[in-house]
Amino acid sequence: MATTTLQNHIGGSLRDAHGTGTLDLIDPATEEVYGRVPLSDAHDLDAAYAAAATAFPLWRHKTPAERQLALFRIADAMASRAEEFADLESQDTGKPRATLVADEIEQSIDQLRFFAGAARSLEGRAAGEYAAGHTSYVRREPIGVIGQVTPWNYPLNMAVWKIAPALAAGNTVVLKPAESTPLSTLLLAEIVAQHTPAGTLNVVLGARDTGAALVAHPVPQMVAITGSVRAGMAVAESAASDLKRVHLELGGKAPAIVFDDASIEKAVDAIVTAAFFNAGQDCTAATRVIAHSSVHDELVKALVERTRTHARTGGPQEEGVLFGPLSSAAQLAQVQGFIDRLPAHATIETGGRRQGEKGYFFEPTIVSGMRQDDEAVQNEVFGPVLTVQSFEMDDEALELANGVRYALAASIFTRDHSRAMRFTRDLDFGCVWVNTHIPFVSDMPHGGFKHSGYGKDLSQYGFDDYTRIKHVMTALD
Repeated sequence: MATTTLQNHIGGSLRDAHGTGTLDLIDPATEEVYGRVPLSDAHDLDAAYAAAATAFPLWRHKTPAERQLALFRIADAMASRAEEFADLESQDTGKPRATLVADEIEQSIDQLRFFAGAARSLEGRAAGEYAAGHTSYVRREPIGVIGQVTPWNYPLNMAVWKIAPALAAGNTVVLKPAESTPLSTLLLAEIVAQHTPAGTLNVVLGARDTGAALVAHPVPQMVAITGSVRAGMAVAESAASDLKRVHLELGGKAPAIVFDDASIEKAVDAIVTAAFFNAGQDCTAATRVIAHSSVHDELVKALVERTRTHARTGGPQEEGVLFGPLSSAAQLAQVQGFIDRLPAHATIETGGRRQGEKGYFFEPTIVSGMRQDDEAVQNEVFGPVLTVQSFEMDDEALELANGVRYALAASIFTRDHSRAMRFTRDLDFGCVWVNTHIPFVSDMPHGGFKHSGYGKDLSQYGFDDYTRIKHVMTALD
């Protein structure tokens, strides 16, 4: 595949991009080039949106039962090709191949099946005579054509999070995957095309300019993105000029608060996995430990020991590896930059360096002695770096946890039920875990507040985001 230039998937089939530029696909584990991605232009987007607009009346008028059946068949086809999906995902991202089917592919299949069920679970207020001589009722309808942009950290998962509720609700989609990780999304588009009208899902390849043009295009009635705060702000600004609906799932800086009554063993087990899985390239990753002063030293020691024995990084085919390389040379430089700029009061307890000379590997890193205004506490590193702070009183822990611009996810570790209830109420995050960190299910919503964006993925709430409400009133005589 070393000289292959990928194609867009438009109107149910592969098409060469009209744009002339390309980007290399680089294996993050070996730094070898294994393909090229076209930089699609306005002509490609026009074609994709035209295909989606043509497919929309065909798809929206399918009954919920018909859409459900199509999504079930897509999920079954994904299950039958799970190993192929895992091979492509590992190639693009460098993730450990041995665990990919269980860790990610099966989740995507489950999410499709959940939204297949949601397609037949629409709810609304009862019809009635709210004005004399008239009956009113509410219709919940698809929005129309949706433009979507997905990231490189979980290419298949994030594509499914976006397309599954959109398609279940009767919308059609034009999606741009991250330029460095397009392979699994293209296979997904191939499968979707086998079970839906041509043009129901279209995949257009390209980089930042392509994504900006996708958002600015006049056809979509809604745009949705999973990405950085910078990208989310740009999308919101562009969409505002055309009054498009916007769905933003952005960054995170998740605290893990460990109280003096917590089980240190259970907290360490959960936090190390949640901090370093996928090389910390996860917006819900445990990035900030906030530890009670009485257990701080014990906790740091245990975190370091657990990290050294259970958080090994290595190539996708190596055994016993928790996480693979960072996604790109730019991401490696970003993580190293945070470490190089650490203040003098910070202590690197373990890690802090690139691993090896080939591939974008970075050691799992724990940094103690951090203060609230430090750069690595306030800003998203998006790498295998865990910071540690100390607190004395509950109110101080809450202030430290909430004292960042992100508000996606948080966790607390305590045996005190009342404290857990107070903190789940007062933590300003879209998801709060108690005595665990990072598990999620298709049935529950995922999404944040503040600079982490707005709108929900997964769950019935995610399905509702891709619908609109219409009031219908009929005179009785």
